[in-house]
Amino acid sequence: MSRVAIHTRRRFLQAMAATGAAGVSLAASPRSMAAISPNERPVFATIGLRNQGWTITSKSFKYADFAALADVDANVLGENIEKVKERQGTAPEGYADYRKVLERKDIDAVMIATPDHWHTKIAVEAMLAGKDVYCEKPLTLTIDEGKLIEKIVKQTGQVFQVGTMQRTENQQRFLQAIALIREGRIGDIKKVTCGINGATGSPVIPAIDVPEGLDWDFWLGPAPKVAYRALPEMRKGYGGGVPLYTNCHYAWRNWYEYSGGQMNDWGAHHVDIATWALGASDTGPNKITPVSYSLPVDYKDGHPTVADQYNSPTKFEIHANMPGDIPLVITSEGDNGILFEGTKGRFFVNRGKIVGKPVEDLESNPLPEGAVEDVYGGPVAENHTDNFVQAMRNRTQPISDVWSHNRMLETCHLANIAIRLGRELNWDPAKREIVGDEEANSFLSRESRKGYEIDM
Repeated sequence: MSRVAIHTRRRFLQAMAATGAAGVSLAASPRSMAAISPNERPVFATIGLRNQGWTITSKSFKYADFAALADVDANVLGENIEKVKERQGTAPEGYADYRKVLERKDIDAVMIATPDHWHTKIAVEAMLAGKDVYCEKPLTLTIDEGKLIEKIVKQTGQVFQVGTMQRTENQQRFLQAIALIREGRIGDIKKVTCGINGATGSPVIPAIDVPEGLDWDFWLGPAPKVAYRALPEMRKGYGGGVPLYTNCHYAWRNWYEYSGGQMNDWGAHHVDIATWALGASDTGPNKITPVSYSLPVDYKDGHPTVADQYNSPTKFEIHANMPGDIPLVITSEGDNGILFEGTKGRFFVNRGKIVGKPVEDLESNPLPEGAVEDVYGGPVAENHTDNFVQAMRNRTQPISDVWSHNRMLETCHLANIAIRLGRELNWDPAKREIVGDEEANSFLSRESRKGYEIDM
C-alpha cells in the first residue's frame, strides 16, 4: 500500500471516529421506484461490505448507481468507498450505522451482505422505510424470522430478492437441470443428494483486543455480548486478509450465534435448487432425520458448552422426507453439487458442470425450445441484479422470492436443530412447527439482545 493510501485511510478512520460517517455526499431528493422511468437508473446502497458485499455491489454497477455504503468496520468501509468511486466516478457516502442509509429518501433499494444474524433486522427496517431489498443468503438465522419477513413484504409491497444467485447465473446449468426433470428425462425422481462440503473445527481461540476501526458491539448487534476472539494465523484465498480462526470476519459462518455453518451456507444454494426441482417450494419436508453428524464441541440441551471454539457441524448426513416420500439427502461427503436420481437415469450438476447420460442425450434429443425459460418464468436475466431491477420496475417479486427461499431454508434450519438436539424431528409444513417437541420448537426463534430489537 502506498503512503498516500495509508494516509487517506488514517484520515478516514479519524473522521469515522469523530462523526460516524465519511465520503462525498450525494444530493437527496424524495422519490419512489414506481415513478422511475424505464430509462432511469435506480439508486442503491450496500450494507455490509466485506467479501460478498463487494461481490454483489460490483455486479450491479451496470444496473444501478450507489449513493451510500455502510459497514461497522471503518477499514472495510473506507476501502469500498474508494473502489466504488473508481468504478462509477462518484464517491458514495459512508456510514458506520446502517440506519442513516434507511433515512435517506433518494435510495430506492438496499443490498444487504452482513452476517446472517443481522439480515432480518435490517431487511424489515429497510422495507418499512420504503426500500426494496436484495439480501444475501441464507436469508434468516431462524425459521420465525422468515415468517416475519414474509409478513412485512406482504404488508409493504416492497420487492425482495434473495441472493441465491444459482437461480440466475452459472451458465444456466441449474435451470437446465430443472428443465431436464420437468421434461421427464430421468423419469420419476427417486432420490436427490446435495453435497455441500464439510467443515473443520478450530483450536481454542483467545479473547483479544478488538482491531482498530471495528465497532465490535455493533457487529454483534442482536447476538449475545461476547469477547472478540482471534488467533494470529491469517486466512488465504477468498475471504483472505483476516484471521483464519476468529468469531468475526469470514469465520462467523462457523458459529451458531451468527449463522448455521455449511448447512445454511452451501445448503442454501443446493437445497434451494433441489427443492425447486422437486416442486416443493411451497411446502418442504415432513420429517428430518440426522443419520450421522459430528460437532466440534460438546453440547448440552442443544447449546455448545464452550464459547472459545467453532461450534457448527463438521460432518453430517441428513435425510429430509420430501413430498411423495422422496428422500433429500444433505451430506458433507462427496462432490459439491446435486445428484438427481430417477427411474430412467441420473445426472449431477454443480457450478462447473452438468454431467450424466441424460445430459449426453441432449445432443440427439435437445430440450424443447423455451424449456429453460419456462423454468425461469421468462427470459433469463443477465445476472441476479438484472432480475432484481426488472422486478423493481415491474413491481413484481423476482426469481428468488422470500416465500420459496424460506420454505427451502426451513429444511436447513431444521437439519441444524436436529443435529443440535441429536434426534429426528417431525415437521408440520402447514403450521410450520415441529410436531410434539416443545424443546425443538424453542429453536424456531431467538431473542435479540436488548437495544438491538427490530424497530417496527
